Amino acid sequence: MPTFSYKARDNKGELKESSVLAGNIEEAKLSLKQQGLWVINLKQIDSPNLPFASQTSETSIPVSNPEQAGQTAAKKDKPFLEDFLMKYQPVGLKDMVIFSRQFASMVEAGVAMLRALNVLTEQTQNIRLRKALAQVKSEIEQGSTLSDALEKHTQIFDRLYISMVRAGEAGGVLDKVLNRLAIFMEERSRLTQQVKAAMTYPVVVMVIGVGVFYAMLTLVLPTFQGLFNSLGSELPAYTKLLITISDFLRSWYMLGIIVLIAGSIWALKNWYQTKDGKFTIDLALLNVPVMGDILKKVAVARFTRTFGTLTRSGVPIVTALEVVKESSGNAVLARAVEAVQTKVQEGGTISGPMGESKIFPQMVTQMVAIGEETGELENMLEKVADFYDVEVSTAVEGLTSLMEPLMIVTLGGLVGAIVIGMYLPIFTIISKIQ
Repeated sequence: MPTFSYKARDNKGELKESSVLAGNIEEAKLSLKQQGLWVINLKQIDSPNLPFASQTSETSIPVSNPEQAGQTAAKKDKPFLEDFLMKYQPVGLKDMVIFSRQFASMVEAGVAMLRALNVLTEQTQNIRLRKALAQVKSEIEQGSTLSDALEKHTQIFDRLYISMVRAGEAGGVLDKVLNRLAIFMEERSRLTQQVKAAMTYPVVVMVIGVGVFYAMLTLVLPTFQGLFNSLGSELPAYTKLLITISDFLRSWYMLGIIVLIAGSIWALKNWYQTKDGKFTIDLALLNVPVMGDILKKVAVARFTRTFGTLTRSGVPIVTALEVVKESSGNAVLARAVEAVQTKVQEGGTISGPMGESKIFPQMVTQMVAIGEETGELENMLEKVADFYDVEVSTAVEGLTSLMEPLMIVTLGGLVGAIVIGMYLPIFTIISKIQ
């Protein structure tokens, strides 16, 4: 029976190097998998004349310094644009969803981790993610665990992603955890796209309305102003007001106002980067009518979905709360989660401090309390997340239905206000002639 040498990792991520007897390479893979080992490299070391001798599950090319070799090849082959994209191209949520789903499917099917990463690296469209995956694969080949390799690319793989992968490695259920990650990111992507779609329509209509209003005031109205002056008739007060506004918009003062607005936006953006500024602005947004309610539901849905996914994957509760706090995206929710984390560390319950916070609805607090009492916290959190996903969808559809006629009326009102101001003097002159 042929002998196969292998390199593999156990459930704790430790590297194992030994040999195994098997009829062929597929039987060797199966035998190692049944022992709880993730195959990194597998090849036959005897009976070179057998057809199995040339089969390997992973081919490694020894390089004295892989990073240096990669950099040398990049300098020769990659154009400037590709180098630029490797540094600055964003890795979107959609890219991460596709990668997570494919990685989970391949690992669940028993494909060796390095081979799976090699396939994903070749077919990934995002250049920056492709480079990161190549470096992750290189780190694993040199003895790192998957979570440690991902941790060196925190700009792409956030703490939530790394914590779940580490929990999956520790529990020997990496394939299940990756599958949960893919589902979680798909839900998160769907929710994000839904909210963005709802915001796109009013923003576009508002920009078009302001642009039309500005163009009519600064381009069309001045043409009519010359006609009004040649008629020598007294202009109505409303038309004079529009002409005054038009003159102001075409003056140097308007440039000063634009600079002032741009400076205010820049200052507000920088203030939002501070802890107090982010909390103040997020709190103000949560109190905005209609929109604040949607943002609160989105925050609660994200919290329950993330927290439930982490705890179900085996991440300790305190660590899960820390990850949720950092990935919440809302400073008000993050402060509430911090209070929950402090109470849990002191031996308290999760639902207690949640009930004291104004951001968590009573229903959420009660569901969490029931989950703690029955030991079904993960299931309760996922049910709450599903409920609030539906709530967000309903609220977004309602907001879109409300905004559509409102924006049309606003746009028509802006255009109509200028048209009335332009034709009012003509009606006045006609009435005097008659």
